[in-house]
Amino acid sequence: MFDKHETSIPGCYELQPTVRADSRGQFVKTFHSEYFGQNELETNFREQYYSVSRQGVLRGMHFQKPPHAHSKIVYCTAGSILDVALDLRTGSPSYGIPISLEISAETGNMLYLPEGIAHGFYALTEATVVYNVSSVYSPEADSGVLWNSIGMEWPSSAPDLSDRDTTFPTLEEFVSPFRFE
Repeated sequence: MFDKHETSIPGCYELQPTVRADSRGQFVKTFHSEYFGQNELETNFREQYYSVSRQGVLRGMHFQKPPHAHSKIVYCTAGSILDVALDLRTGSPSYGIPISLEISAETGNMLYLPEGIAHGFYALTEATVVYNVSSVYSPEADSGVLWNSIGMEWPSSAPDLSDRDTTFPTLEEFVSPFRFE
């Protein structure tokens, strides 16, 4: 059903579902509550949404602060992205160290992120990205870390950014409300 691959961030996994493809296209199962529950992954997703980004767009590095923090699953239904996760949980062996992997509609792979992980991506092509999150969006808890302060080598040093994404504190300035357990 899914192959679960550990990343260097504890609790953050690349999930590879079975992709069934034929002359008509492909079919991909993106969630199965029993599998997720048996593998200690969140099963109670409260919202789902998607973004469409042109090639060269960078979105991130986003998260929600407690008590509205959330686990998240990210995958593409079209195109491909360089997906990036950053551990913000103090006491974690991977605190402040970004990881990246290519997520694409073609491969069907997904990234599972537990609470306390900032998320962002760079659109390698035009891409539609789906997010399942375990808490309802809370404007007062919405936050981020400045994308170019995390030690990540992005595909572009001048990506297409929202005004909001240029105003976040740097990782060095950020005071984390998250704790590693």
